[in-house]
Amino acid sequence: MTVSTIEHASHAVPANPPSGMESLDIRKLGMWVFLGSDCVFFAALITTYFVNRPLIFSGDPNPHHILGINFTAILAFILLLSSLTMVLSLAAFQRDNIRSGRNWLLATAALGTCFLGGQAIEFSNLAHEGVTLSSGLFGQCFLIMTGFHGTHVFIGVIWLLACWLFAGTGRFNAKNFIGVEISGLYWHFVDLVWVAIFTLVYLI
Repeated sequence: MTVSTIEHASHAVPANPPSGMESLDIRKLGMWVFLGSDCVFFAALITTYFVNRPLIFSGDPNPHHILGINFTAILAFILLLSSLTMVLSLAAFQRDNIRSGRNWLLATAALGTCFLGGQAIEFSNLAHEGVTLSSGLFGQCFLIMTGFHGTHVFIGVIWLLACWLFAGTGRFNAKNFIGVEISGLYWHFVDLVWVAIFTLVYLI
């Protein structure tokens, strides 16, 4: 290989990529791919509920008579509020305010725990009304859909608490907050799924 060829090759590939060409963090890309697949999963569950809706509402008990819409609206508000605290947590870490970031993380996990407690109360009330996985089509469709969402919330709470512990060791700061950002993407997705379920299942 001649010297002129080497010099030509060195000029062909720039040392620094132009602005806007930086590669996306592989961890964030992986989370987006996971959320995309999870979105398809929840869409299938919601679609299954709507496909069977005529049979569900023609059976006994009638979901309109047993679903606590007012109570579930409070749960929806709790999750929406937790999205706000998640945003505040990430913003605090970006400002290098570790203490505030940890506090908001803990607040987000606490709100998620309150939601899980409320969902447990709702499932208990449904069981008293005779709605279980073996009671009929409504129990199967509704409990599987909301149960899987509750499982996602539980995983999110554990994840947030892990971030809270890691933040206490100085792992997250203004220069390294990708872990909090990725957990925030997951948490916002979980919140949006519940808004969709509440709107499509409880209100319609």
